[in-house]
Amino acid sequence: MPTDTKRVRGPEVSQSPTLFLCKHAAVFPSHGPRADGRQRDQVDVRPVFVRCGLVSQAKGSAYIEAGNTKLMCCVYGPREMERKDETDMKCGKLTTDMRFAPFSCLERGSWIQGSQDKDLSLMLHESLQPAVCLHKYPRSQIEVNVMVLENSGSVLAHAVTCASLALADAGIEMYDLVLGCSIRQNGASYVVDPSYMEENSCSSVSSENQGGLTVAFLPSLNQISGLQSDGEMTEETLTAGVRTCIEGCYKLYPVIQQALTKAVRRAAPPPAES
Repeated sequence: MPTDTKRVRGPEVSQSPTLFLCKHAAVFPSHGPRADGRQRDQVDVRPVFVRCGLVSQAKGSAYIEAGNTKLMCCVYGPREMERKDETDMKCGKLTTDMRFAPFSCLERGSWIQGSQDKDLSLMLHESLQPAVCLHKYPRSQIEVNVMVLENSGSVLAHAVTCASLALADAGIEMYDLVLGCSIRQNGASYVVDPSYMEENSCSSVSSENQGGLTVAFLPSLNQISGLQSDGEMTEETLTAGVRTCIEGCYKLYPVIQQALTKAVRRAAPPPAES
């Protein structure tokens, strides 16, 4: 891979200065307010900033910022498939690639895609594919590239929302927008849109209901296109968590609609003077 001569890169083993600060307790409290002031056991998502059409070289692009979590998505295509033997005469192909920038986490990463990036790319593909009208683009492929600029928790859920918005900005025909929301379960308590510390901290109590859940939801069709969970949760807890994530998606829906409407108005030609 050719190197970027204009990029000033630090040493490969460099670490963020925040690692040398006083570390917080790695225990996940089950009561009281959260570190950022949000409430537990409520659908309390972080304030979201969304913008479309920031990358001029891409067919469509979107930027989303939720707290300190920042992601950028670019969509290219539809274009002719690279490999003719994989060409489907009746249906197009959707490819997804999700990566973490080296400076996105506390410990500096690598530009090479790791196992976590590949797993997230697969989950992103499974969440987006049911919403895209691939039969409208035969013998073509649509590329979705997501770059995590800063990881402060719930990256998969926000990546789904950002990628869906970029596809709409690119003019790709879709059945509906796809919104993502995640929760972190801690016994009888849960937090919506968890931060990085809440996702990676351990529990202060021993309980069977411990884990995380991410839901990709189509709000207009009222359908779930993707679901990813980890840990151990009972059926009742998992069902209640899915309902909570759906409610969180409905809270994000007006913000995404407004951002997409503004992007369309900016791209529309000015009215002709009579």
